[in-house]
Amino acid sequence: MTAPGSRRPPTAPPPTGSYPHSTCLGCGCACDDIDVVMAEGRIVEARRACPIGVRWFGDGSAPARATVGGRVASQDEALDAAAALVAGAARPLVLLAPELSCEAQREAVAVADLLRAALDSVTSATSLAGVLAAQERGRAGATLGEVRNRADAVLFWGVDPAVRYPRFAERYAPAPVGTHVPQGRAGRTVIAVDVGRDGRGPADADLRVAIAAEEEAGTLAALLAVLRESAPAEDAMWERARTIVTPLLAARYVALVSDGEPAAGRDPERIGLLITLGQALNGPTRAAHVVLRAGGNRNGADAVTTWQTGYPLAVDFARGYPRYRPIGGTAAERLARGEVDVALVVGSLDGGRVPDALVAALGGARCVVIGPRASESPLDVAVAIDGAVVGIHEAGVALRMDDVPLPMRALLDGPPATTALVRALGERVRWGLRGVERAGSSRVGAR
Repeated sequence: MTAPGSRRPPTAPPPTGSYPHSTCLGCGCACDDIDVVMAEGRIVEARRACPIGVRWFGDGSAPARATVGGRVASQDEALDAAAALVAGAARPLVLLAPELSCEAQREAVAVADLLRAALDSVTSATSLAGVLAAQERGRAGATLGEVRNRADAVLFWGVDPAVRYPRFAERYAPAPVGTHVPQGRAGRTVIAVDVGRDGRGPADADLRVAIAAEEEAGTLAALLAVLRESAPAEDAMWERARTIVTPLLAARYVALVSDGEPAAGRDPERIGLLITLGQALNGPTRAAHVVLRAGGNRNGADAVTTWQTGYPLAVDFARGYPRYRPIGGTAAERLARGEVDVALVVGSLDGGRVPDALVAALGGARCVVIGPRASESPLDVAVAIDGAVVGIHEAGVALRMDDVPLPMRALLDGPPATTALVRALGERVRWGLRGVERAGSSRVGAR
C-alpha cells in the first residue's frame, strides 16, 4: 500500500485493496474516516461515505487532456498558450473554483499577483454576506470536535444537514457520544426552527417552531430581546421567541447551526442577526455558531487568500498591491460590467460546484481553465488543461467547514498535479513579463 500523501511510481501495478482513513471533499464535513476500496486501479467502494461522497469519489477516473481552441494539444503547448493569453490581458481575472488543495490555491494567488489581476473565489457568489457580517461583528465559532464533545443543545436554524451534509448529524451533532455528552443523542435537546417551506430543520427535533420566511429577521430580533430581558409582555412573536430561548438557557453548551450558503430569497438581515445571537448566548450559557459550507475546499480558498493578501475574497492587484473590493469588485460584478477580458479559472467548473449565474457570466470573457475535468467545462474555453483531484490523484491540504486543516493523500495515478500545472503557468508568465519589461513595455504598470 502506498504511504499517505505519496505518489506511486509509474511502473507500480494498479492499486488493489482498502485504503482506510481517506478524506472526502464531497461537502464541507470533509469526513476523514472513509475506507476506499480499489481493484485494478479503480475505486469500487467508498465505505461509510454518504451518497454525496460516493459521487465525489466515483471510480477515481478523470480525464487528462489539454486543449487549445478546442483542439487537443500537448501540455507544454497548452501552458504556453495559456501564459500568452493571460499575460497579454488588459483586465485579467483569476477565479479560485472548488476541488483545489491549499497548495494549488496559493500558486493561483501568486499568478494573480504577477498579472496585477483581480482575484476572487466562489465564496463571493455563495457566502459573501456571511463573510462580511462575520468581519463586522465577529462570529463566536468552534471546531466541530468541540461541538461533538460539548454541545447538549443544538439549534438548527432553517436547515436540515441531512439534505446537503448527510453525515453531519452522525459525526458531529446530535447523534455521537461526546466527552461531556456521554448519552449521545439522548443527552441532547434538538430544536428546529423551520423557515418557510424550503428551510425545514431535522425531522427528529425535540422542539419544532415554524415561522414564515418574512418573519425570520423579526424572530431573531425577538430572540435577542428575550435574551436581553427587554421583550414586551404580550406578543405572539415574543412568546415564540421565549419558547425557543427556554431550552437554550437550560443547556451548558449550545450549537447554533445555520447554512452558510442558503437558497435565494432568504432575508439578508438574518446572517448578522444569527451571528449576534451566537454572541448573546455566550453570556447566560456557552455557545458556538456553526456555519455549514459546501465541499471542494472552499474554506481553504478563503484562508489561503487571507494568508497571502490580508483579505478573503474580491482582491484587486491592479495597483501592484492587494486592495479589498467586496462591494462592486467581485468576479460576478466585474464580469457583468464587461471589465474582464481574460479569466483564469483554477479548479473545477464541473458538477454544479460553481453557481450557474457565475458560470454564465464567465462566458463573456476568454477563459483559461486549469484543474479537475477542465476539458469537460461547460464553457467554450480558449485553453483547458486537466489537473488532478486533490485527495484522489494528488496529495495536499484542505480545510473542513470549521477551518480545521486535513491532509489529503493521493490514491491513484491520474492527471498531472494541479499545483504543479499552476506553478508552471506562473513561471511562464513571470518569464514572459520579464521579456516585456526588457523590451521597454509599460503594459503592466499602465493597468
